[in-house]
Amino acid sequence: MTMLQIENLTARHGLLEAVRGVSLSIRKGETVALVGANGAGKTTLMRTLAGAHSVTSGHIRIAGEDVTALPSHQRVRRGIALVPEGRRMFTSMTVRENLELGAMAGRSGTWTVDRVLEIFPNLVKRIHSKTGHLSGGEQQATAIGRALMSNPDILLLDELSLGLSPLVVDRVYASLEGLITSGTTILLVEQDLSRAMGVADRVVCMLEGKVVLEGDAKTLTRDAVTEAYFGLDRSSRKEVHA
Repeated sequence: MTMLQIENLTARHGLLEAVRGVSLSIRKGETVALVGANGAGKTTLMRTLAGAHSVTSGHIRIAGEDVTALPSHQRVRRGIALVPEGRRMFTSMTVRENLELGAMAGRSGTWTVDRVLEIFPNLVKRIHSKTGHLSGGEQQATAIGRALMSNPDILLLDELSLGLSPLVVDRVYASLEGLITSGTTILLVEQDLSRAMGVADRVVCMLEGKVVLEGDAKTLTRDAVTEAYFGLDRSSRKEVHA
């Protein structure tokens, strides 16, 4: 079953086309890694899918329903949840209060505060702490947990490891494995190619607002992804090293 269908999607920042005619489909339970250099259009695409950025043209469908014209809060009720770049915590509220906000979407499902704490045990002792006092890793766990509390069909994770130490990133990715095995459909933006290719079923590479490479994570080579990432082909790459 196709959970997310993006058809010829374009989104602008003023006169700049940040997303240019992107088409992509994600199956239920699939994990797709979206990679690309800074400015490639990844975050704009994620925000556009979530309804936080306007669509210029094209269509977004969730489980077959066209949600292109719906505002963000209605898209959450249709089953899409975004963990934004930078986490965006309500810092004067506790971890529990942030998590409970996610449940206000009113969708039925299995995600509860207790289940989030099973996935992110580092939050157990911090459940009554204000999120402004948390470490970066604890804030990231809370942000993911808050999104999960909406019981989404599709989880959008933007720059999962941004600003985190390698040790904390290891812990976050260990928790992510639990989400993947639970059958959650995930679109993940990640700068670290090795981590992205290690957890994803498919890899999609963007360059200057367009999808320039898409393939199975197990069969794509790192060289092929790197070439697409920087806009190189094999002939230009040889010239660079000549």
